[in-house]
Amino acid sequence: MKDMALWTEGDWIAAIALVVLCVFLAIGGVIAASRKPEFAGHPKGLYMLFFAEMWERFSYYGMRALLIFYLTQHWLYSDGKSNLIYGAYTSLVYITPVLGGYLADRYLGQRKAVLFGGILLALGHLFMAVEGNDGITDPLIKQADPAINIFWLALALIIVGSGFLKANISVMVGQLYNLTDTRRDSAYTIFYMGINAGAAFGVILAGYLGQTLGWAYGFGLAGIGMLAGLVVFVLGKKVLNGAGEPPAPITKNKEFSLYGVGFAAVAVMWALIQYQDVIQTLLIISGVALLGWVLFNAFKLDKEPRERIFAILFLIALNPLFWGLFEQAGGSLNLYTDRFVAIGDVPASIFQSINSIYIILFAPLFATLWQWLGRRGLEPSAPAKFALALFQVGLGFLVFVWGANSVGADVKTAVIFVFLIYLLHTTGELCLSPVGLSAMNRLAPAYMASLIMGAWFYMTAVGNFVAGKIGEATGGHDGEMTKAATLGIYNQIGWVAIGVSVVVLALSPFVKKWMHLDTLRDDNELAGQTELAEPQAAGVNTSTETR
Repeated sequence: MKDMALWTEGDWIAAIALVVLCVFLAIGGVIAASRKPEFAGHPKGLYMLFFAEMWERFSYYGMRALLIFYLTQHWLYSDGKSNLIYGAYTSLVYITPVLGGYLADRYLGQRKAVLFGGILLALGHLFMAVEGNDGITDPLIKQADPAINIFWLALALIIVGSGFLKANISVMVGQLYNLTDTRRDSAYTIFYMGINAGAAFGVILAGYLGQTLGWAYGFGLAGIGMLAGLVVFVLGKKVLNGAGEPPAPITKNKEFSLYGVGFAAVAVMWALIQYQDVIQTLLIISGVALLGWVLFNAFKLDKEPRERIFAILFLIALNPLFWGLFEQAGGSLNLYTDRFVAIGDVPASIFQSINSIYIILFAPLFATLWQWLGRRGLEPSAPAKFALALFQVGLGFLVFVWGANSVGADVKTAVIFVFLIYLLHTTGELCLSPVGLSAMNRLAPAYMASLIMGAWFYMTAVGNFVAGKIGEATGGHDGEMTKAATLGIYNQIGWVAIGVSVVVLALSPFVKKWMHLDTLRDDNELAGQTELAEPQAAGVNTSTETR
């Protein structure tokens, strides 16, 4: 144990995070020990899912914060190649929930799918702790180490495990409440706080251990976090009150055959993650096919629902640009922070927690802001909010570039500009992510609800892959990042985002007309109206919305 007098800023940040985490766990213990079926007005099952998801996000984001450094510093990939691998990995994480959600809805039920996904995730995170031969400085020799296949296997397990767990545990939150229960919104708000709290704790603690004591410690802690989530989920089964059970009785043979499908998916992901160009080709082909299928169905509809589909496609098309820029956080921005920012003794990976902390602080403020503007007839429409999101993400890069250039090429960038870029990107996220999900639910015809939501997350996956390609470009021709080249790329993408935001804002009145908000009624059988039990949603205020 290091003498406290010798503690660095990184040591103090990790210690404070550990204390706050212990407070969270103590509160969880009090809730678990209570004999009452509810706590603070919500069923105990909500809090069980809160802590299970908190630990899952702890493990996922803790590992994610270290991944780009692990690729460049341990496996000795170039900066450009590492960013591409990172982008391919995060894109696949957003695609596999289609498989996990389908198998849960049709056969397994959410509870068994989450349990299976959690087991795969725990194995994946623990396999990440297998480092192989150490001390090798030749990239070709290092990447020929047989242990790298365990690394690819770990990523594949996490990708598929996330697919089985990510969407299904969120569905179970809704199953704890009646469709018309007014507590549903606050329940999802509490659950969303658990997601971001877990992300913040995981990034700080796993990132700290990984960059100060060794990779195995950081990844090992992420694995332990996932095991803790599994324990919480298994022991808390009784407080779910039957939520997440299979839609129909399922035989053991069929159940295990479905798990076999999951393991087969792991094998497919193990191969795909190693060949990023194949992923790019598949994303293009399947994206065009998905677009064609949506349009094919749209042209069968009457004028108003057809034009709502056009509005949906307009919003979905902006996803890859936003997330391609936003997701520089875990890739190129992470590397830049480590090498070119004056961060003192704080491990660079810890700065990944800023986004989650900002979300916790600002999400309630944005929800209140939209309601306040809505009551006064000033709430921006969904496309206008998307324009604001793109403007803010672009402005974040331009502010960062200005701050870096203001001190000269040979001086490290002030850390305040890292906080500023995350601030602008987080406020941009709050203008796009929840608003987009709401718009997808509100505007899609009921029979196309799953298809539209799948398209939304699919384009988010494309955005993550785009992020990898942008990150690859920061490496230049030789694959190694330089300060000047990275700032040049950031300057370009910042202006592109602002330019697109201006165009989107100009088009937003026309897109709003396609949404036909004046005729949007509960009896239109639009997706999400019954399930969410809300007459309105952020970005589609039908009675007071302006532009």
